[in-house]
Amino acid sequence: MARQDMKDSKKKKNCSLCGDKIESIDYKDAAKLKRYLTEAGKIIPRRITGNCAKHQRMIVRAIKRAREAAIISYVFD
Repeated sequence: MARQDMKDSKKKKNCSLCGDKIESIDYKDAAKLKRYLTEAGKIIPRRITGNCAKHQRMIVRAIKRAREAAIISYVFD
C-alpha cells in the first residue's frame, strides 16, 4: 500500500519541447543546449528533465554536434 501511495504522489513531467511544438533543435544554439547539461558538462537524463524520448534524442545529437564544432566544451571548469 505504501509503495502505491508514493507512486501516485509523483508528478509526471511534461516535455517542454512538445509543449512549445518544437520540430528541430539547432546545435548552434548553445544557450538552449547548456540548459540540458550539468555543471560538469554531462548530459542530464530524460527522467530528470522530463523530455520525451524523441526530443531527448534530438538534444543529445545536438549537444554532441556542438561539442565537435567546439561551440560547447566537453568539460566545464
